[in-house]
Amino acid sequence: MSDADRPGGEPGEITLADFERVDIRVGRILSAEPLAGARVPAYQLRIDFGPEIGIKQSSARITIHYRADELVGRLVLGVVNFPPRRIAGFKSETLTLGVADAQGAVLLVVPDRDAPLGTRLF
Repeated sequence: MSDADRPGGEPGEITLADFERVDIRVGRILSAEPLAGARVPAYQLRIDFGPEIGIKQSSARITIHYRADELVGRLVLGVVNFPPRRIAGFKSETLTLGVADAQGAVLLVVPDRDAPLGTRLF
């Protein structure tokens, strides 16, 4: 059994090269609207990742702690090199990163200061 196959689905050790393959960038939310037809309430976000990456769309289940109007202009971190996924007919092109609170609702993972759009996490 490999580390990646541990009971409980916990990931095993990875190498630095594995981590470096995940392209996580700083983006700014340009718009946020409820995602119609989603099984779990979510927003469809348009996020600007700067001139190198451009604007990408994301489906994000962050409706418990965030109103759509307060998301516009916020910095977020997103994985920009996953393949797109269809969610309730919406093409989600990036994974907006978050962590769960004690009840399982999503809290955004964000830079604690202003950072240039498109800056890569390392």
